[in-house]
Amino acid sequence: MTRISIIIPTLNEASCIGRTLRQLSILDPPAWEVLVVDAGSEDGTVAIAQAAGVQVLFCTERGRAIQMNQGAKAASGEVLCFIHADTWVPDDLVEIIEQTLADPGVAGGGFVSLMAGSSKTRWWMSLHNFLKTYYAPLLFRPHLFFQGLRLLFGDQAIFCRRTDFWQCGGFDRTLVIMEEADFCLKLARQGRIRQVNRIVQSSDRRVARWGFWKATAIYLYIGFLWGFGISPTYLKRLYRDIR
Repeated sequence: MTRISIIIPTLNEASCIGRTLRQLSILDPPAWEVLVVDAGSEDGTVAIAQAAGVQVLFCTERGRAIQMNQGAKAASGEVLCFIHADTWVPDDLVEIIEQTLADPGVAGGGFVSLMAGSSKTRWWMSLHNFLKTYYAPLLFRPHLFFQGLRLLFGDQAIFCRRTDFWQCGGFDRTLVIMEEADFCLKLARQGRIRQVNRIVQSSDRRVARWGFWKATAIYLYIGFLWGFGISPTYLKRLYRDIR
């Protein structure tokens, strides 16, 4: 069985990390290890993670790319899977990843993200996110799209072999946003990237705060600006953290 390390970057995620870790505890087959990389949470995030019995790493710098790289360095599995604290995965996650990477031509993959909250499921937003995995690389990197590039984002539970991760140099620690999309551009040199036809569920907290139309406009605006090479530092101003 492939040893799969799950890495979760956290910062003040007490409202959702407990549920995420409970679901990871019932994976069948189980993950090799679960690493929570915390960047100075001031709520109960660390205590909840420690109570769940997972390994907690402390990161002195904030930034998902930095935290995920630290988790990857500490991981001992052959495969790395990066999950956001508010993303919930199917209980056969390990088997799905093994089956996907059994094809040596596939360098990595991610899932279909279904965005939902306590009162509704964001069907149209989820559909857009599904299509974005295909249309974004087709528009901005068409030569790579036809070689197998798919642009995946953090709420899609990205996974890849550890050797390929470091061959690509990991996540760019200087990026404060779009670090997963940037990583996909590098990972595509190692092989095809697949969007697996299975669902992970992510919190709709950002859409719930902004509203559907504002959220859609911001996502599209950021995506197109990134595609044309606008600085991620500027893009981050449009994408405030919401807990």
